[in-house]
Amino acid sequence: MKRLVAYFLQGLVYIAPIAVTIYIVYRVFNVVDGSIQQFLEAFMGIRIPGLGIVVLFILLTFLGYIGQTIIARPIKNLFKQLLERVPILKVIYSAFNDLFSAFAGKEKKFNRPVLVKVNHISELHKLGFVTETDMSRLGLTDFVTVYFPHSYNFSGEMFIVPSNQVTPVDIPAADVMKFTVSGGVAGWD
Repeated sequence: MKRLVAYFLQGLVYIAPIAVTIYIVYRVFNVVDGSIQQFLEAFMGIRIPGLGIVVLFILLTFLGYIGQTIIARPIKNLFKQLLERVPILKVIYSAFNDLFSAFAGKEKKFNRPVLVKVNHISELHKLGFVTETDMSRLGLTDFVTVYFPHSYNFSGEMFIVPSNQVTPVDIPAADVMKFTVSGGVAGWD
C-alpha cells in the first residue's frame, strides 16, 4: 500500500506543474480573449475569434524576454560576483563555467576531434579534442592540448602531446563526442 501511495504522489509531482501551467494559460487566455473581443465589438463592431491566442503568445514571449534580460541577467551576474569573491568557490565555479562554455557556449572548444596514438608498442589510440595549440607558456613547442572525455561521465583527462602524435579525424565533433561519452555504444551515424 505504501508503494501505491508513493507512486500516486510521484505522479502528482510530475503532473501538477503541467496541470497548473495549463490552467493558468487557459484562464489568462479567457481573460485576454474576452477583453479583446469586448474591445473590438465596442469600438469596431467586429469579432475576430482566436485573436486572444496571438495576443497571449506575443505577451508570453515579451514576458520571457523581459525575464531573461531585465530580471535574470542581473541576478545571474550578482550570483557570479558573489561566487568569485570566495577563493575556493571561485576556482571551482570558473573551471566548471569554462568547461560548460566549451561544450555549449559561443566559443565551442570541442570542435576539433583527433585520434592520438598513446602507445607505440600496442598501437593504442584514443579519440579526443584539441583544445589549445599554443603551449609556449609551458616552454613546449610542437605540442597541443587534447581533452579525452570519459565514457558515461561528464569528466575527462587532458594531455599535452606532441603534435605529430595527433591525427585530425574527418568526423563531425558531435558524433565523436557522442561515440566517446557513450563508451562506443552509440556507434557511428
